[in-house]
Amino acid sequence: MMTFAWPWLFILLPLPWVVRRFLPAQPAQLAKLYLPTATQLAGQMRDVTPQRSQLALIWVIWILLIAAMARPQWEGEPIGRPLEGRDLMVAVDLSQSMSIKDMNLNGQTVDRLTIVKQVLSDFIERRQGDRIGLVLFADTAYLQAPLTFDRKTVSTFLDEAVLGLVGRMTAIGDAIGVSVKHMLNQKSDHKVLVLLTDGDNTSGKFSPERATQIAKEYDVTIYTVGVGAEVMVKRSLLGSQTINPSSDLNERGLTAIAEATGGRYFRAKDAQSLAEVYSAIDALEPVASDSTFFRPMHDIFFYPLAAALGLSVLLFIVRLLQNGEFRKTKTGGSNA
Repeated sequence: MMTFAWPWLFILLPLPWVVRRFLPAQPAQLAKLYLPTATQLAGQMRDVTPQRSQLALIWVIWILLIAAMARPQWEGEPIGRPLEGRDLMVAVDLSQSMSIKDMNLNGQTVDRLTIVKQVLSDFIERRQGDRIGLVLFADTAYLQAPLTFDRKTVSTFLDEAVLGLVGRMTAIGDAIGVSVKHMLNQKSDHKVLVLLTDGDNTSGKFSPERATQIAKEYDVTIYTVGVGAEVMVKRSLLGSQTINPSSDLNERGLTAIAEATGGRYFRAKDAQSLAEVYSAIDALEPVASDSTFFRPMHDIFFYPLAAALGLSVLLFIVRLLQNGEFRKTKTGGSNA
């Protein structure tokens, strides 16, 4: 669709007619003062009265020039622009206990970290419009990916995370502290932390209580996720034994962290329940939708300008040929 940035310039279209109609004609002697005398050809061409077809061509050139001055633009197809969403930090536990194989994925028993990577990647991919960051923690916590709209990069960093990278213990307080620190200078009104762990705070400089208080002061909502099955059959030489592999999980502490900041605690016992956790978080923290659109604008003023130039050259050639015929006719009449 074509539009004009300055359509008001079309009021200049009748200007040549207005000038010719209402301004008094100049005397012949006075007019000579304004006529160029540098070339004889130009003087001869003024003796030729323009035909109607030439006058029409002149008007077309004038219209094209005005159209170019009005700055025509072509509107492209509407493009959805996602609204800026939340600052969402994800903190993932890399302690030694995340290597326990008590989770089921497609009929196979895998370790907890594998499940977290699999399901969390899908969750990150759905968070279009959010800026997502990644914090990894064990003995201490560190920022693996700063807040970014590049969800693919965050998923890649998550996939490359390995157990034992930062120790064997669990620093939940440090994970919260590092996450909050990297959200302090952001302008977003919605700051969210999703913390996944399978244990209790056993390391770090910050206690979970102190870190939670800081998060609350800066309006960071924390959703905690406890990872691990409740029942696991352990086989040995003495036979099979049923145990609780998640006995170290401090659900009460994780619940307190979430409730203090206006979030919720979730329990993920397998891949399906972990996926349901992320669906619940999606419902609590909706993704920004494509509710605004914009049309890219492309200037196309050069098209009418080029057409005007081409027609001007054509008019010059026609006038030149007409002037040549006029000269031949005038010369023939004199000889006669």
